[in-house]
Amino acid sequence: MTRLLTRAQAGAAGLLAQPALRLAARLALVSAYLLGGTVKLLDWPGAIAEQAHFGLTPPDLFAALTIAVELLGAVLVLTRRWAWLGAGMLGVFTLLAAIIANNFWAMAGMERFMARNAFFEHLGLIGGLFLAAALTERERQA
Repeated sequence: MTRLLTRAQAGAAGLLAQPALRLAARLALVSAYLLGGTVKLLDWPGAIAEQAHFGLTPPDLFAALTIAVELLGAVLVLTRRWAWLGAGMLGVFTLLAAIIANNFWAMAGMERFMARNAFFEHLGLIGGLFLAAALTERERQA
C-alpha cells in the first residue's frame, strides 16, 4: 500500500510540475473574470445596468472599474507578471462582490440557500487566487 501511495504521489508531482498544466490551471482560475470582463466590455449598457442593480453609483464608473479589475487582474495572474497584484485585485473584487451580491444573511428560504453557496464559492476563489500568487512567488525565488 505504501509503495502504491508513493508512486501515486510521484505521478501527481510530475503532473503538477508540467508548465502547460500550470497554465491551464491559472486559465481555469481566472476564466470567469476574463469572460465577465469581456462580456461587460462588449455590452456596456448591460454592464452599467448590472452596477445600478446592485446600487453602485455612479454605475458607469463602477462598470469601468469592474472591467479593468477583471481583465487586468486576470492577465497578471495568467502571465505571472505581478501575479500577487493581479490575485490581490481579483481577491478584493471577489470579496466585495460576494458581500454585495450574495448577502445571504439578509435573505430567507431557497434564495438564502443559493446565495450562501455562491458566497462560499467566492471565498474558495479567493483562496485559489492566494495560492496561485504564492506558488508564482515560490517559483520566482527558486
